[in-house]
Amino acid sequence: MGRAGRRLPALAALFYGALAALVLLGVRDVLFLYEENRCSMTYMYEYPEYLKIKLPKKTARRYPAYELYLYGEGNYAEENKNLLLTGIPVLFLPGNAGSYKQVRSLGSIALRKAEDVDFKYHFNFFSVNFNEELVALYGGSLQRQTKFVHECIKVILKLYRDGEFAPTSVAIVGHSMGGLVARALLTLKSFKPELINLLITQATPHVAPVMPLDRYLTDFYTAVNNHWMLKAQDLRNLTTLSVAGGFRDYQVRSGLAFLPRLSQHDSALSVVSSAVPRAWASTDHLSIVWCKELILATIRALFDLIDENTRQITEDPKKRMSVLNHHFVRHPAKIFEENPEVFTELPGIFIWITVKASKWTYSVYNDSDGKYFTFPLASHRKSYSHVYCENSMLDTSSWIYGCMNSNSSMCLEATDLSWRAELLPTTKVVMLKLQDYPSLSHIVIQVPAAVGNKYTLGCEFFKEDSRTVQLPVTHLFSFGLSSSKILLNSTGLLYNVQLQHFNQIYQAFKIYIESHCQSVKERKPSVYRLHIPWSHEDSIVVAKIPSLTEISAKLHIAQPQNDSRTPELNIFSSSDCQYEVILKTSLPQVLGQIVRFHAGAFPVYIVSNILLTYGGQLSTLRATGQCSDFSLELVRTAKPYKVEPLISIVVFLQGFNWFREIWESLSLPEVDAAVLSSQDAWFPLVSLILFLFGTGIAYWSAVFFSTSLRLFSSLWLTLIRPTVLQKDKLITPRRLCGVLSLALVSWTTCGAFAVFLIYLQYLFKVIKLHVSVRAEQNKLNRDSDHSKEPSQNSSINTVKPQSSMDSVPEANQPLANSTTIAEAVNSLKMHFTILNLFTWIVLLNLPSLIYWLKNLRYNVRLEPDPCRSTAIIIVCILEILMNSSTSEVKSSKLLKIAAKVPLPLSVAMLAFGRLHLYRVPHFVTFSLLLHVLCCVV
Repeated sequence: MGRAGRRLPALAALFYGALAALVLLGVRDVLFLYEENRCSMTYMYEYPEYLKIKLPKKTARRYPAYELYLYGEGNYAEENKNLLLTGIPVLFLPGNAGSYKQVRSLGSIALRKAEDVDFKYHFNFFSVNFNEELVALYGGSLQRQTKFVHECIKVILKLYRDGEFAPTSVAIVGHSMGGLVARALLTLKSFKPELINLLITQATPHVAPVMPLDRYLTDFYTAVNNHWMLKAQDLRNLTTLSVAGGFRDYQVRSGLAFLPRLSQHDSALSVVSSAVPRAWASTDHLSIVWCKELILATIRALFDLIDENTRQITEDPKKRMSVLNHHFVRHPAKIFEENPEVFTELPGIFIWITVKASKWTYSVYNDSDGKYFTFPLASHRKSYSHVYCENSMLDTSSWIYGCMNSNSSMCLEATDLSWRAELLPTTKVVMLKLQDYPSLSHIVIQVPAAVGNKYTLGCEFFKEDSRTVQLPVTHLFSFGLSSSKILLNSTGLLYNVQLQHFNQIYQAFKIYIESHCQSVKERKPSVYRLHIPWSHEDSIVVAKIPSLTEISAKLHIAQPQNDSRTPELNIFSSSDCQYEVILKTSLPQVLGQIVRFHAGAFPVYIVSNILLTYGGQLSTLRATGQCSDFSLELVRTAKPYKVEPLISIVVFLQGFNWFREIWESLSLPEVDAAVLSSQDAWFPLVSLILFLFGTGIAYWSAVFFSTSLRLFSSLWLTLIRPTVLQKDKLITPRRLCGVLSLALVSWTTCGAFAVFLIYLQYLFKVIKLHVSVRAEQNKLNRDSDHSKEPSQNSSINTVKPQSSMDSVPEANQPLANSTTIAEAVNSLKMHFTILNLFTWIVLLNLPSLIYWLKNLRYNVRLEPDPCRSTAIIIVCILEILMNSSTSEVKSSKLLKIAAKVPLPLSVAMLAFGRLHLYRVPHFVTFSLLLHVLCCVV
C-alpha cells in the first residue's frame, strides 16, 4: 500500500507532464509555426507630420486624454496647416494599445497615388489618439471612445463646410478594436447613420472579445452586434469590409473578424488577407496596418470608389460592393470599370489563326506581329463541358473574347471575356462553362506584339469529371499514422482535388504535393490554392517544378449547416508533369486549433480544477483532521466526470422549448457551450480535452508556485531571523484599520489595486509562515537527534522544545511542539491552495489595474471599475483568512457545507464562465466566504 502510494505521485506527474506537453505543442503551433512574413514594408518618401486639430473646449475638457490629428508629408503638410481642406476625409481609429501614428502607411501611399493623378482627387487622412488604451482587456472606456469619435466626425466635416465639394460623410478605417468602436457609432442615439458610408476594419474581433475580462466589454459587444442584426435594414447605405490577418495573427483569430452572418448580406464583406488578390499573404496583428500589398489594395479601392461628379466617395452601395469585390475577392487583372462594355471591337490588323485542337499552348518572345487565335466551339460542345485558358502576361489589357459569328473564322465585334478571368500570382486564368454561353461560336485569344517580353498562353477543353478528383481526409484520431493519397497523371492545365469531409475547425492536415516532370526544361511555377467555398479564406502557394511542397489545411470558419459545398485543392499544373498528393492528419496543428479557438477559456478550467482540489482538501480535513497535499488532492478530486455530464445535459435540454422557457423564467444566463455551438466554435470532446489541459496546467503551476515559495523562504532564512510559530487572532483593531484602508483605496482609486495589495500582504504572510515552519522543523529534528539515548530500547518519543520542556505553555506563549508544527503544516497547505486560487483572481483583474496606472495622470479614480465592489469583499475575506488556521476550521459546523460547495461552483464556473471570465472571481469569492464563516462559526 505504501509502495502504491509512492508510485501514485510519479504516475500523476508523468500524466500531467504529458498533458502539459500537448498544451505546449498547441501553443508552439499557434505562436511559431505559421507561414513566413510575405508582406513588404511601407516607407514614407518624406518625413511624416501629424497636425493636431483643435477641438471644441467642451469636447477637450470631457475627453482630456484623447486627441485628433491630420496626417501629412512635406509640402502637402505645409499646405494643410491652415486647414483649408479640399480632399476626401478618411478617419483612422487605432486599436488596443494602438498609436494614432499607424495611419502613416495609408496616408503616405494615398498621397503618392494622388500625385500620380495630379491631385485630381486626394484623401485627407485623420487619426484619433486614444492614449494607447488597453480596450481589448478593459471595456470601461469603449463607450467613451465611441462618443469621442462622434465628436471628431462632426469636427472633421466642419473643416470642409465652405468647400466646393464639401463631403457629407466620412470613411473610417479601424484597426483591431478601433473597427468595433466604429461599428458602435451606430448605437448612439444622437448619431446620424449617413455620417459614414464606408467602413474598413483590419483584424477587428467583431464576433466576441478575445478575452472577456469584464462585463463592460461583453455588454458593449452585445449592444453592437444586436444593433447590427436588428437594424440591418437601416444600415444598407453603409458598406463594410472586414479584413482578417490569417494564421499569422495569433492575437485575434480570423474567425472572430468575420462580420456576424445575419447582418447586411448585400453590403458587408469579410475576407482573410491570404485570399486578397495581389497580396496573398497572412499578416500578424500589427503588420496588417503596414503590409504594403494590403495597403495598396485598400488605396486602389478608395480611389475607385470616387464619384467624378461629387469628388467624394460614391453614394451608390452597389458600386461600393463591386469595387471591394474587385480588389479584395476576385481580381480579373483589369482596371475597375463600373459598367464595362459588353461588346468590343477587335482591330483587324492582326493575323487570324484557327485552332481546332482541344489543347493548345503558345510561347511568345520578341513577337513583332500581333495574332488572334480562334477556337471554334461547335466541334467541342458535344465532347467537353468547360474551356480553361491561362495567360502569364500580367498586364491589365483584355486578352480573351467570345465571338458570335458562326460562319466566319474572324469577327470584328466580340464579348470581352477578360472580365471573367481571375488573377493568380504567376498567371491570369479563366474557366468557362460552355453551357452558359450558348450563343458563342468562337473563343478568341489576342496575342499582341511583344518586343522584349516573354510569356506563355494555354487553352484546353475538358469534361469537368475528368479534372475533378475526390480525396477523403484522414480521421482525426489517425494522428498522422495513416494517409490519403492520389496520383494525378497530368495531361492538362488544371485539377480540382475535392477534400471530402473537411468541414470542422478541429480538423488540421498537412498536404504534400510532389511534382515529377518527363523532361528537364524551364517551366512556369505551379500554383496550389486551397479554396474554402463558404468563406473568403483561401490560401495560395507558388512552387517550383519539380518540387515537394507542404501545405497546411485548416479552417477559420466551420462549414455552415445549410452549405454542402466541399473545400478544394486547385492545382494549376504543367501538362507534362505528374503530381502526387498525400494528406495526413497533423496532431500539432489539431492541438494548435484547440489552443487558437479556446485558449481564452483556459483560466476557467484551471481555476475549476483548483477549486475542486480546494473542496477535496476541506473534505479530507473534515474526515481525518489533516489537510492533504495539493498535488495528491488534485489527482483524487479533479475528475471531468464530476462536472462535464451535467453541463452537457443542460445544453441538450436547452434544445427543447419547454426547458428553455423554464430556464429563462429563472433568469439564468445562457450556457456558454450553447453560444459557442451557435458560433461553430464547439465540437465533441473539446470540453473534456480543455478540462484535462486545465488539470495539467493547474498541477505544474502549483509545482512552480511551490518551488518559488521554497526559494523565497530560503532567501528569507538566509537574510532574516525567523519568528516563532504562534497563533494569530482573526481580527484585531490594527487589522480592522487595514481592511478599512484597503476598502477606501478600492472605492476611491481602483478595485484591482486594492486586490493586488491584499494579495502581496497574503503572499508575505504565507512566505513568513513557510519560513517559520521550516525553522521549527529543523530545530525539532536537531533536538530529536540530541535526545536519543542508545541504551534505551523504547520507541522514540517526540522531543519538547528546550524553551518549554518542563512547563505547559500558556495561551499567549509561543507554541513549538510537534503538534503545533503539524497544525502549522496543515494551515500552510490550505493557505497554499487559497493563494493559488487568489493568484488567478489577481491575473484576471490585472488589465484594469494596468489601465488605471496608465491613466492615473488624468483621473485618480477608475471609472467605471469592473471589480470595485468585489474587491471590497475580497479584502475583508482575505484579511481574515490569512490569519486563520485549520484548527478553527475543522471544528466548524459549516465545514460540511463548505467542503461540498466547490463542486457545484466548479460546474457553474464552466457553464457560465467560458465566455465571461469576469464571473470566475465571483465563484471563488463565494467559496472563500464560506471558509471565513467556518473560521467564525
